[in-house]
Amino acid sequence: MALLSLGINHLTAPVDIREKVAFAPEQMRQALHELQNIPAVNESVIVSTCNRTEIYCDASSDCSDTITHWLTAHHGINENSLAPFIYLHNDREVARHLFCVASGLDSMVLGEPQILGQLKESYDQARGGKSINSILDRLFQHSFSVAKRVRTDTEIGSNPVSVAFAAVNLSKQIFGNLDELHALLIGAGETIELVSRHLKSQQIGSMTIANRSVERAQILADQIGADAVQINTVPEQLARADIVISSTASQLPILGKG
Repeated sequence: MALLSLGINHLTAPVDIREKVAFAPEQMRQALHELQNIPAVNESVIVSTCNRTEIYCDASSDCSDTITHWLTAHHGINENSLAPFIYLHNDREVARHLFCVASGLDSMVLGEPQILGQLKESYDQARGGKSINSILDRLFQHSFSVAKRVRTDTEIGSNPVSVAFAAVNLSKQIFGNLDELHALLIGAGETIELVSRHLKSQQIGSMTIANRSVERAQILADQIGADAVQINTVPEQLARADIVISSTASQLPILGKG
């Protein structure tokens, strides 16, 4: 048995590199199937968020080079262009790294809790794809317990910390009072939901939520007293927005595409 993890994150790679190796949720099952077809791989989990893509494996031998080759081939990028940004952990260091990730200690915003939910989603996807067995199952379950203990036994969760909170806090630093301002929020996932609730608590003047599924945007909008629109109306919405915050699963930039 050889535990290994390899990947890139916000500390090792710029956003344009991270985007190239990200996995959309609908790609995950096929990607796990391909990983499992690598002869040395016994179990695998893929973690892919806006700030990191990591592959965790239980393997019969060191197959990190093979996995790196698969990762670049899967995404159609040059292996040499990715190599400078990749980090690799083996055996005990895999567990140590995963515990840090689950606890928010390896996040862009120290202690942010969203990563734990994202890890659980990755774990569930691996279980659904039958790419996880006893070794990685125990490792990930233990990481969830460690993260819970860190939040319970330390002060890391005593203040609201997240990318969403940081975005709203930056808005307050720039504008001061938000009560006469209009915010355009692009996306309708967990981060935008948190942003909208933080903005509401800061008495933002008004909000519009733009999303590909306007029905999903409307559900959130009804909860916080905002408007909901299709994402293709963003160019028109920008004209009246004082604050724009975007968080989507898109592989391409939503803004600034020319």
